[in-house]
Amino acid sequence: MDLIIDGYNLLALDRRLDRGLEKSRNSLIDRLVRYRKAKALNLIVVFDGWRSGSPNETRLAQDGIGIVYSRLGEKADAVVIRLAREKSSGAVVVSSDREIRNAVERFGAVAVHAQEFNDILQELDFPGGEEGFEDWQVRLSDRSSAGRLSKADRKRQDKLRKLRL
Repeated sequence: MDLIIDGYNLLALDRRLDRGLEKSRNSLIDRLVRYRKAKALNLIVVFDGWRSGSPNETRLAQDGIGIVYSRLGEKADAVVIRLAREKSSGAVVVSSDREIRNAVERFGAVAVHAQEFNDILQELDFPGGEEGFEDWQVRLSDRSSAGRLSKADRKRQDKLRKLRL
């Protein structure tokens, strides 16, 4: 399974990472490295470089984590969508952006809200997490008028189960 992460969406959710942009990115990458050691997944984290980046897309690797900075003038959103299109149904995309989630689902990828994945990452530091996985399932099932999750939500729940530690 390929996990494509909208890096700044995830950074925005973690108050502990509010130490300056570079330190916050490095701290997030360190957490993702720890997560990857627990789960053997192909992880790619994408950051914006559109305002002050390089003229070319920059790709780095750190301890098995792919790190991508979009090129100058290109938002990370476009890179996330492009990567999801390339990986198609084998991809899980982590983003808070509804437009990204809708776009990647058209390619067969599964979209997971950044808060859901952040809750999973919290288990690295706090086993059991602040909010259990079952709470997400209950909340989703409350939205369904027929009491049954949609096919897309069932697929997403299956991927979330696989992402859990």
